[in-house]
Amino acid sequence: MTKADIVEQIANATGLTKRDVAVVVDLLLETISKALAEREHIEIRGFGSFKVKTRRARVARNPRTGERVDVPEKIVPYFKASRDLVKLVDSVQA
Repeated sequence: MTKADIVEQIANATGLTKRDVAVVVDLLLETISKALAEREHIEIRGFGSFKVKTRRARVARNPRTGERVDVPEKIVPYFKASRDLVKLVDSVQA
């Protein structure tokens, strides 16, 4: 599912225009992105939480040459699904 699909479903469900829904969806994603960039924790009850984690530096290997490669510490976004979301996804049979 793409952002356009999400906008279309919300527009159909609410009766709002796709343009208005697209603005709200863009603002939501921008707000979440900015908060994560500022290392804030975001919790959406019933859906999940977003936070930032630090991956420690490590030594890896180039698979072609076997040469050592130093991978620096980096900060990555992390999402943890809520119990409700996990139950919902688990209950749907393929």
